[in-house]
Amino acid sequence: MAKKRVMIVGGGLAGLAAAMKLAELGIDVDMMSLTPVKRSHSVCAQGGINACNDQTRQLGDTEWKHFDDTVYGGDFLQHQPPVKELTDWAPKVIDLMDRLGVTFNRTTEGFIDRRRFGGTLYKRTAFAGATTGQQLLYALDEQVRRWESEGKVKKYEFWDFLGPILDENGNCRGCVGQDLVSMEIRSFPADAVILGTGGCGLIYGRSTMSMVCTGSAASRAFQVGAKYGNGECIQVHPTAIPGADKLRLMSESARGEGGRVWVPRTPHDPRDPKSIPEAERYYFLEERYPEYGNLVPRDIATREIFDICVNEGLSVEAGRQCVYLDLTHIDAPELTRKLGGILAIYEKFQGVDPRFTPMKIFPAVHYSMGGLWADYERTTAGGLVLDSPQNQATNIPNLYAIGECDYQYHGANRLGANSLLSCIFSGLIVAPGIETLFASQKGAAADLDKSLFSNAVKKHQSDHDALLKRPAGKENPYLIHQELGDVMTKAATVVRRNDQLEAAYSTVMDLHERAKKCSLSDTGNWTNQNVVFTKALLDMFPLAKAIVKGALQRDECRGAHYKPAFEMPSLKAEDPEGRRREAEQWCDRFDANTDKWLKSTIATWNGNEPDITYEDVDTSLITPRPRLYGLVGAEVIEEVWNERQAKKQAAKGDQGNGASKPAIAGAAS
Repeated sequence: MAKKRVMIVGGGLAGLAAAMKLAELGIDVDMMSLTPVKRSHSVCAQGGINACNDQTRQLGDTEWKHFDDTVYGGDFLQHQPPVKELTDWAPKVIDLMDRLGVTFNRTTEGFIDRRRFGGTLYKRTAFAGATTGQQLLYALDEQVRRWESEGKVKKYEFWDFLGPILDENGNCRGCVGQDLVSMEIRSFPADAVILGTGGCGLIYGRSTMSMVCTGSAASRAFQVGAKYGNGECIQVHPTAIPGADKLRLMSESARGEGGRVWVPRTPHDPRDPKSIPEAERYYFLEERYPEYGNLVPRDIATREIFDICVNEGLSVEAGRQCVYLDLTHIDAPELTRKLGGILAIYEKFQGVDPRFTPMKIFPAVHYSMGGLWADYERTTAGGLVLDSPQNQATNIPNLYAIGECDYQYHGANRLGANSLLSCIFSGLIVAPGIETLFASQKGAAADLDKSLFSNAVKKHQSDHDALLKRPAGKENPYLIHQELGDVMTKAATVVRRNDQLEAAYSTVMDLHERAKKCSLSDTGNWTNQNVVFTKALLDMFPLAKAIVKGALQRDECRGAHYKPAFEMPSLKAEDPEGRRREAEQWCDRFDANTDKWLKSTIATWNGNEPDITYEDVDTSLITPRPRLYGLVGAEVIEEVWNERQAKKQAAKGDQGNGASKPAIAGAAS
C-alpha cells in the first residue's frame, strides 16, 4: 500500500510552516509553487509580526487585549475562537522564529525590539528591519530544505495548480498541476491538499501584491464547490507609492517608527515640503484621532487620506492624488537601521531619499480579508481543539485553506502585522489536524483507480489545447485584464455605492464573456506565459463577481467595506439632553444593524455567477461593540452603550465571562 501524502499548493509562510510541521510529524509532503519558494509573496512583507511579550505586559498588554484589538479592528466579522487561539499562540510563534534564526531587531538590553502598528496602543510588533517577511520566509525555508534533503518534502517550483481532483463522493484526492517550463500537465495523488496561495490583488489590476497574486488557485477550488467567505472585504493600504505599472508598499512600520502623514493647508502648494512652516501643515490624522494619531486602523487611515485628496481637494499634487509621509524629523542612522529596506525601495523608484525629503504616498489595494471558507473545532473554553481535522478545512473533504487565501482571522479589516502571524499559525495548526485525519482514513489516494487521475489530466489537457487553437484576432487578454482592474478599482475599493456596484457587476459579466473569446499571441508548448496568464484571467472573474456581488448586497459600513449611504453618523446636538437622546437612537440603530449584518458573506458558484448566503458569526467571547474612532459624541455613545451592556449582564446574572470585559475599548486598551 502506498504511503499517505499531502500536497501543499503555495510556498509562502503558510505553506512552508505547514510543510515543516507535517514533516516533523512524519508525513510526506509535495509542495507546488508558481515561483521559487523564496520568491513567494510573503517575502514582500515589511513591517513585522504581532505578539504580546514580557515588555508589553509591563505596560498592561495581554494576549486577551491582542485578541480584543484584532476582533475590534476587524469590526467583529470573524469567528472568535480561531482568533483567540491565534493571539494566545502568538508569543510562542515569535519564540519559535527566534530559535530558528530570524534576525529580529534587538534593544540595547538584548530583548526583541517592538514597534507600534495601527489599531493598537501597545508596541506589540516584532520586526527584522523592514524586511520581516523575507527573514521569516528564509528561516522556514531552511527548515523545509532540511526535510527536503531527508526525502520528506519534494518541491515543484514553477508549477501552476490547475484544480483539485474530486472523486465520485466529492472528496479531494489530489490535484492537477502544470509545469510552466515544459507545459506538461500531470496529476498529483494526495490524501489531503492544502491551499496556501495568498491573495487576489491582480483582480484590481495594480496593487501592492506580487504579479503572481491572481487568486486563480482559490478560484479554481471555488468553481468546483468550495465556499468563499467575505469576498467583499478587501483591504486598501493607506500608504503606497503611486505608480503607472504597479503600486509598491510603504510599510505601516514607517508610521510605527514615528512617521507623520500631512498635507499643506494650501492646495497643491508648490514649495519644497521642508520649507513649509508647521503652522501651514495639516496633520489630519493626528488632529482627527488624537488617541491613535497616525496609527489608526488601516481602513480609517485610508478613508481619511481619500477624503483629504478627493473630497477636500488638498492633494499634494494637482495632477495626481497623494499626501506626504514624513520621516525627516527622525535621525537618518536610526531610519536606516529600522527601515532601510523600504527606504531603499522608495529611493530606487522615486529617485528621492526619504530620510531627507517627505515621501509622496496614496492608498492601494493590498490584502484580501476574505477567502476560502474554513472550518474549526472549538473547545468549551472558547479556543480550538488543536489536533482536530476540522481546523482550516474547507467544505470539500480533504481540501484545506491556510494563510491569506482563507477568510478565518481578519474579519472586515486586518490589523497590520497580523498577517504574518496568521500565515504561520494556520500553517502550524493544520498539520496535527491532518495527522488525525490520516489516522481515521483507510488506504491512500495513490492506490485509487488510476482513471480518476488520468481523466482529470485529460480534461485539463483538452481545455489547454482548445485555448491554444483559438483563432487569432479575437479579444486581447491583457486589455481585458486592464478593463477589469479599472472597473474593480473604481467601484469596489475605498468608497462603495450601490449604483456603481450594480454597473460594475454588469460590466464584469460582460468582460467575462469577452474573456472566454480571448485569442493568444503565443501558441507554443514551451514556457508559454500567454496561455498561463489567460487561464488566470478567466479564473479572476468568479472571484471578481463574488467581491462585487457581496459588496452590493451588504448595505452597511463594516471595516474596509464602506458605503457612505449607510454610515453611522456623528452626534449633532450641542445640549447634553439632546446629545444623550441622539446617542440612544444611535445605539438602537447599531443594535438593529448588528442583528441584520453581523454575518459572514458566503458565496457558492453556480456555474455562471455566485449565489450569496450568510452565516452567523461566533461572538461568544467578546460582545460586538461600536467602533468609535474619531466619532463626534463618542464619549456619550460609549456611556449609553456601557449602561445597556451592564443592564443586560445584570439581567443574565453574568459574572465575569469574556463579554463582561470593558464594552468600549478601542478604548479597551
